Amino acid sequence: MNIIIQYVNMDSSESLSEFTKKHLQKIAKKYDWIISCDVFFKQDNDPKKQGKICNMELSLPGPRIFATSTEKNFEMAVKETINDLDIQLKKRKETFSTH
Repeated sequence: MNIIIQYVNMDSSESLSEFTKKHLQKIAKKYDWIISCDVFFKQDNDPKKQGKICNMELSLPGPRIFATSTEKNFEMAVKETINDLDIQLKKRKETFSTH
């Protein structure tokens, strides 16, 4: 799986990139038909202190799958987004027919 990480209007973070890649590799092992993943990190000025946004878009056979989450920190946002993607991937896998 090809992973592209972009930081929107903020500095890039090598540790956050490695954390994200490590967690995405678990999904890649589980679903080997994923082609690529585009990850976008954004920071929002939220008064509730939950302005860390993570968007992920998976490219795979059929329509793309997209998930986003806003949390207190980027690590929590990555985990939440990947959980959402995992739920969508399970549903997609059920629609595949075996021949």
